[in-house]
Amino acid sequence: MGDSGSASQVVRLTESADSGILNERVLFLVFEYMKWDIPTLCRTAAVNWKLRALAKRLLWRELCIYRAPRMISTLTEGTTSSRIVGGWPALAKLLFFCGGCESTRHFGLSRPSPGHFVEASRFSKTSGQSFLPKSCRGDVLYVSDPCEHAAATGEVNQDDVGIYRGVFRSFLKSRTRECLIRKQVEFEEGMRCPYCAARVWSMTAAQLIPRKSVARRLGSSDDALEYFVCLNGHLHGTCWLVPLSDDEGGDANDHDDDDEDEIEDEDDEHI
Repeated sequence: MGDSGSASQVVRLTESADSGILNERVLFLVFEYMKWDIPTLCRTAAVNWKLRALAKRLLWRELCIYRAPRMISTLTEGTTSSRIVGGWPALAKLLFFCGGCESTRHFGLSRPSPGHFVEASRFSKTSGQSFLPKSCRGDVLYVSDPCEHAAATGEVNQDDVGIYRGVFRSFLKSRTRECLIRKQVEFEEGMRCPYCAARVWSMTAAQLIPRKSVARRLGSSDDALEYFVCLNGHLHGTCWLVPLSDDEGGDANDHDDDDEDEIEDEDDEHI
């Protein structure tokens, strides 16, 4: 009788230990203790299809919420348990990975610049407004500060390359998407989003770039930048960064009348 009871208890413990709920909880607690270390999460997701599926369903979302809580709350309108357009893995990659760049028809480079993980980034909703034409200012867009890449040796333009990325909230309902469709802008041939592999529109070709406000935010000249937006609302772009001398600073009078104040928005995220 006692042996039977012990055997039954062992079976129940084994079944509990093998249950998906317990395993997921343990893994969640491990990553929580590690403060959602990104390289470790990437290596874990690459072990097998079960862990890859778990990361896709749960871990990437929790990483995003932990590292950028205000931004994620804004993007999901407070419902962080819901799905996000493009998927949580793509958003996590956008937050922590500079996608690099290569020559396009509107932006020439002598050689591609590879992508890489970034140690820290700032995503700004206030800066995002500078990337929207007046007719689309009701949209919510987060854009990162540009990641600086040294120009290739022998490059005609010796300025550093700035690579930036961003994401729209509710892009399917956005005025930007509505403008792209109304203007019948074609998808950019041979290009895909570096974060979700969806097809992209060139905002240069669409003539939807407010160049002066974007250039000032990026520290670029207004004829030396380009960016793209994909079907899921991910933005990626490049620019030539203008080098600043020691005596160069912001001129208080050098602003467009319709631009916003240079202040940090309460929803900006440093990650």
